[in-house]
Amino acid sequence: MEPSLWLYAVMVFGIVLLPGLDMAFVMASAVAGGRRNGIAALGGIVLGGVFHVLMGALGVATVLRIVPMAFNLVLLAGAAYIGWIGVSLIRSEAASTGSAATATPSRRRTFSQGLLTCLLNPKAYLFTLAVLPPFVVPGSGSFWWRIAAIGAITALAQVVVYGAIALAGDRLRDTARRRPGASLVATRAVGVLLVAMGVYSAFVGWRGM
Repeated sequence: MEPSLWLYAVMVFGIVLLPGLDMAFVMASAVAGGRRNGIAALGGIVLGGVFHVLMGALGVATVLRIVPMAFNLVLLAGAAYIGWIGVSLIRSEAASTGSAATATPSRRRTFSQGLLTCLLNPKAYLFTLAVLPPFVVPGSGSFWWRIAAIGAITALAQVVVYGAIALAGDRLRDTARRRPGASLVATRAVGVLLVAMGVYSAFVGWRGM
């Protein structure tokens, strides 16, 4: 018998609450571009989460288990991408002049970056490989209904957790803008955090190859 979806909801909320690339990117987007950019980043990540659920349902993610090097390559690609975003924040006009308004990226670009960040997030693949299979039985009559429910639960978890992160980042941005030089510090601090996460992920991926 397939486990209850309530158990899946508890597990996915626990996983989403763990700090990772998606959470860091939402925070960075909100700090650099405000609430709307944070929500745009959230939208891209939610769409990426839907793709992860579909890949798990169709068995595409299983390739990462069969070919371990594929997982390490995804890990390195995600590390490089999040590190590049961090360097961009450190070197942005906001970091050079302290003016966050002149360096606000477009919401469309932020959405696309959020989608790519989620698709390159190894934590999502680990979750898809380790947690999703017991909750779906291919060939059963309720298969696609359960996939739809699982996708909706995953999206809800991301909206609740990362939405709160986006609001926190927006508040940090507002606080920084009221204090001379604080915007510079906040932007660079988030950039350094992303670079550090990228370096750590790259180290883990390199050791696994």
